[in-house]
This record gives sequence, C-alpha cells and structure tokens, in this order.
Amino acid sequence: MTEGNVLVYGRADDSLQTPWMTDLVDALGARLTMTHFDHGSPAPPQFEGYCVVVEMGLTMPPEHVSAAAAAGVEYVQTQTNGIDHIDVDLFKSHGIAISNCPSEINRFALSQSAMMFILMLAGRYRQAAENFRNGTYYHPPPYELRGRTLGIVGFGASGAELAKRAKSFGMRIMGIDVRQIDAAVLEEIQPDFMGTPEQLDQVVAESDFLSVHLHLNAQTHHIIDGRRIAMMKPTACVINVCRGALIDEDALYEALLQGKLGGAGLDVFALEPPAPTLPVYQLPTVVTTPHNGGGTEEVSRGRAQFAADNVIRFLNGQQPHSLL
Repeated sequence: MTEGNVLVYGRADDSLQTPWMTDLVDALGARLTMTHFDHGSPAPPQFEGYCVVVEMGLTMPPEHVSAAAAAGVEYVQTQTNGIDHIDVDLFKSHGIAISNCPSEINRFALSQSAMMFILMLAGRYRQAAENFRNGTYYHPPPYELRGRTLGIVGFGASGAELAKRAKSFGMRIMGIDVRQIDAAVLEEIQPDFMGTPEQLDQVVAESDFLSVHLHLNAQTHHIIDGRRIAMMKPTACVINVCRGALIDEDALYEALLQGKLGGAGLDVFALEPPAPTLPVYQLPTVVTTPHNGGGTEEVSRGRAQFAADNVIRFLNGQQPHSLL
C-alpha cells in the first residue's frame, strides 16, 4: 500500500465541484498523489492501494463502503460540515474512521448569507427591483430592523455570528440551543433571551425573523413544522441557510402562498435542485439562492487546507481532528 496516495471520491460532473476540487488539488497536490474515483468503472478495484479517501460531499453507497474497507481504506475525510449524507455507524462498523469539516470554517459565510436574506426581506428587495425596472419609484417602503426580534435556533458557530451581525442593526436576539452556551460568547453577544428546546415555541411566536442553524438528523428533521409555522406572526419571515428538511417545506410554502407569513429567505431545500417554477418561488416575499450561501471562496480554501492537514496527520500516525 502506498501511504502517500489519496483517492478523491467526488461527483462525476466536475462543474459542480469548482472551486472545491481545484482548491483540494492545490492543498494536497504538493504533498500527496491524488487519484479521482471513476463512477463509470467498477468500484472495488479503485479502492485498492489507498488507506485514505477524501469524500467531496457525495453519499457513498453501502457497497462502496464495504469495498473500501475490504481494500484497506482506514480513514475518510468528508469535505462538508453537515453529515446527513453520511452513515457514520456504517463506516465505523467497517473499521473506517471518518471526519467532517468543523463549523468554524463556514460560520462567517452562513451568517453573512442569513443576514443578506434578512436585509433583502426588510428592504422588500424583489418588489423594489421590479419597480425599478418598470419605472415605479419610491415604493415599496422598506422597514427598519431596529427593535425587531430575531430568533436563532441553534446558537453554535454560525448562529452566534449571525447574532453579532444582527445586533449591530439594533435587533433583539432570542436564541435556542441544546447546549449551555459558553459564558464568554454570551458576554460578547448579550442575547436578550437564551433558552432550551423546551422554549422553542415561545421564540417562534415572538420572532419577526426566525433563522435555523442546526445539523439535520432524526431529532431536528422538520423541527419547524406546520404547528410551529402556524404560531408565527403573519408578518414574520423564515430564514434557512443550513438544511432544507429542518423546515416542513409543504407547510411553509402553503403559509407563504396564503399570505400567512411575511416572507422567506431560502438557500437550501429538502430536495435539490427544487423546481424553480413553483408558484411559491415567484412570490415577491420569497428570496432564493442555489445552496451557495455556505460555499464562499474562503470556505472552499479553508476546507481544502483542513483536509490536507488532517490527511497528513492520519498518515503520520496522529489522530485527525473533528472525528465523528
């Protein structure tokens, strides 16, 4: 086995992996020999000779995990923070260690994307842009964020960064998290309310903007469901830059179409890509982006460097960071 070789398990369409693949090549290339997995060829022989696989956010089916283990793969580094596409127990049952990229790398990108949506919705951007095109001036009137309540569900890295940005606009911050938040973070941000999941209904009902910042798993799937959407103010807006299935999209879209919510800013969707012709996406109160909010140029380079350093750690007999 050549320990300096790395198999990169990416998508067949390289256009979907720019600049991620280029940055990974730049980070790994000088130190290691890389080979790209060929989805058009039999899988088992391709894992032979590799103890490390870098996975580019693409689900490895069970038969590929088994083939990798049989060939001697010992470690997989995934280039995502979210792990809903990974059967961690399956990898572990085959004796394969696996790491993800920490949320610290994309905390600025996600918070920036969420803040962008908040500002666009407060500025009634889509209607304003249409009015500019048709020559209608001075309308619609935007509204100020000062004094409005932002509920943040998941007060981890990106949620805390969003709170900092919203605070600078004079927003009232209400946070929910399963963990006890570090005292230094609370001292810096000084949220107006910090609660546990048992108090989520209260935050949902009081928020003018509600932004979810959670990993997707069995406990968080549809955490914002139809019941909670019905509790929201009719003027409230929902922000989702993390995972589409955190929110019951059917219930959300129905509320938006019926005018029971003020708007939504969505970068992620339960099924991707979604159908862009759906009536809900034509509403002037709905702003969408193509799941690129957490994928800035800086995040791509940061994750590539993290992967390179982690792979080198593993090959040198050290424990990789961010093991699952």
